[in-house]
Amino acid sequence: MAKSQQTFNKSEKEKKRLKKREEKRKKMEARKAEAKLNGKKGIEFAYVDYNGNLTDTPPDPSQKIEIEAENIIIGIPKTLESDKEEFDPVRKGTVSFFDSSKGFGFIIDAENQEKYFTHVSGLIDEIAENDKVTFELEKGMKGMNAVKVTLQK
Repeated sequence: MAKSQQTFNKSEKEKKRLKKREEKRKKMEARKAEAKLNGKKGIEFAYVDYNGNLTDTPPDPSQKIEIEAENIIIGIPKTLESDKEEFDPVRKGTVSFFDSSKGFGFIIDAENQEKYFTHVSGLIDEIAENDKVTFELEKGMKGMNAVKVTLQK
C-alpha cells in the first residue's frame, strides 16, 4: 500500500493559509459594513502646503510660484574665484622639540598654539629647538603634520 504524499507539515500549512484567508475576508467585510453605517472617513483629497505638510484644504492660488525647469540646478554649483576665501597656507611657529637622531619633532603654531608633528622628510632647512620656522600643514596618519619646514628670516 502506497503512502500519502500529503505530510502532516503540509496539511498544517494549508490549514493556516486557509484560516488567514478567511480572517482577511472577514476584516474586509467588517470595513465595508462600517463604511456603510458611518459614511466615509478620512481625507478624500490630500494637498501639500508650502511647508510640505499634508492638508485637506487646497492651497491659495495667489501664493503659487512659477519655476522654470531651466532654473533648477541639479548638483553642486561651481565655485567662482570671488567666492574663494583668501587663505595663506604658510604658517609660522616655534620648534618646541626636535630629535635629529630619531628624525622627528614638534612645532607649536604661533596663531592657535597647537602642536604639529614634523618629520625629517618634511624639512627643507636644518632646524633645532626654539627656532622660528614657517611651515605648511598636511593630513597625516594620526592628524596634521608640518611639512615644507623652513627657518624664518
